[in-house]
Amino acid sequence: MRQECLDLLLVVSRRHLERILRRYVRHYNAARPHRGLSLMMPIARSEPNVDAVVRRHSVLGGIIHEYERAA
Repeated sequence: MRQECLDLLLVVSRRHLERILRRYVRHYNAARPHRGLSLMMPIARSEPNVDAVVRRHSVLGGIIHEYERAA
């Protein structure tokens, strides 16, 4: 978490740090693939339409990007 998130951001208060950590944990558990799970996500999403357009969503000011297929 420190290398991927906190080393890249300037934390200005405890409230700001808690908000960053909540968002990173949400990303880590719902959108980031894990090697121990054969590059699957701990919280599985429904199967998307493979012909749909891929959209990028910036997380934490753009230091992390999540990708998903549009419905």
